[in-house]
Amino acid sequence: QVQLMESGGGLVQPGGSLRLSCAASGSIIRINTMAWYRQAPGKQRELVAAIVSAGNTNYADSVKGRFTISRDNAKKTVYLQMNNLKPEDTAVYYCQVGVVRRNTVSVLTEYDYWGQGTQVTVSS
Repeated sequence: QVQLMESGGGLVQPGGSLRLSCAASGSIIRINTMAWYRQAPGKQRELVAAIVSAGNTNYADSVKGRFTISRDNAKKTVYLQMNNLKPEDTAVYYCQVGVVRRNTVSVLTEYDYWGQGTQVTVSS
């Protein structure tokens, strides 16, 4: 009923930049929080950045000053601009979106949806 389509991952050298996108589609009444998580091999998934509908943002300490999260509410899309990438940023990046939609009895309910993940590799 709700689909998330991620794009923008790839291989980049240290110091380089990438921009991730995640577009939501389907039966959406409203989108609340949109966020990016990442998971490196052998590590737990961690929050990278989040943005609420009003535009307030939150970042992991490890990416502050290098990453910028933004959203386009009309396009139902969240972005993650990643600058000055480091090898330790290598991970699979997942978008997470809080979607308000009608459930099976037509009550407005918030559900969390996850993207399929996109690989970011920072290496020389």
